[in-house]
Amino acid sequence: MTILRSVRAVAGASGDGLIDWDAVADAAKESTEPGDLDVSPSEAEAYATDVRDARDRLRTLSATEFDVPTTVEIQDRHHWIDANIETFTRVMAPLEDRVDVATPRLSRTLNTGSMSVSLGFLARNVLGQYDPLLLADAPSESHGLYFVRPNIVATAEELDVEYDRFRRWIAFHEVAHAAEFGAAPWLSDHLAERMETGIDSLASGSLDRDSFQELQLAMTAVEGYAELLMDEAFDEEYDDLRRKLDERRGNRGPIAELLRRVLGFD
Repeated sequence: MTILRSVRAVAGASGDGLIDWDAVADAAKESTEPGDLDVSPSEAEAYATDVRDARDRLRTLSATEFDVPTTVEIQDRHHWIDANIETFTRVMAPLEDRVDVATPRLSRTLNTGSMSVSLGFLARNVLGQYDPLLLADAPSESHGLYFVRPNIVATAEELDVEYDRFRRWIAFHEVAHAAEFGAAPWLSDHLAERMETGIDSLASGSLDRDSFQELQLAMTAVEGYAELLMDEAFDEEYDDLRRKLDERRGNRGPIAELLRRVLGFD
């Protein structure tokens, strides 16, 4: 697992599309350690308990009946890359089907490289993910809930907080997203429509700024409200967790800051 192998995977991008997704997966994994996924039965049960307790607390707090996704996975970083390759492939499909470029080989290499860098960066930083499976031909109950254990463990150590309590707090955040989508069944369609419109405009050679701004606004509201919900519903002390996590966010290096801005995190 080396940067050189990652570069080789990108340089070897092939196929007929704008992006070689197999090469994206290979390159992102070669530049990213998978991390430890040695989960004991008791720890796996603790994750399940955290999710159930978060669901019950958030149902009471929000006065909303909702359920957690049927798919709840404890992942390493490579598992997370695989899960999100499917999402990115699905989202980008309309663009790939309709765009012609003058230098397809060069474009494919550049696009493959940029996607692999993005996914590798995200895989090393995402703690958990509620996946609404936008643009998927699947019922809403097939939404996914993922916990990237190596990142949760590493962040808890970096913040010098108890792993069990930090893991539980993150579970409350991701389940808060399930509460949001459960309270607003139209939300998945709203996000998918804005995404489809924006991608279609790009495929036509234009930029629909309104669609992308509406998408960003909606996602900002979704993420921000989940942070309020997780703290309000959490059944343990969280002030030190919130303070330390906010301080960590404010002390990112210039490269991480640039990537977060490019990816829209800020």
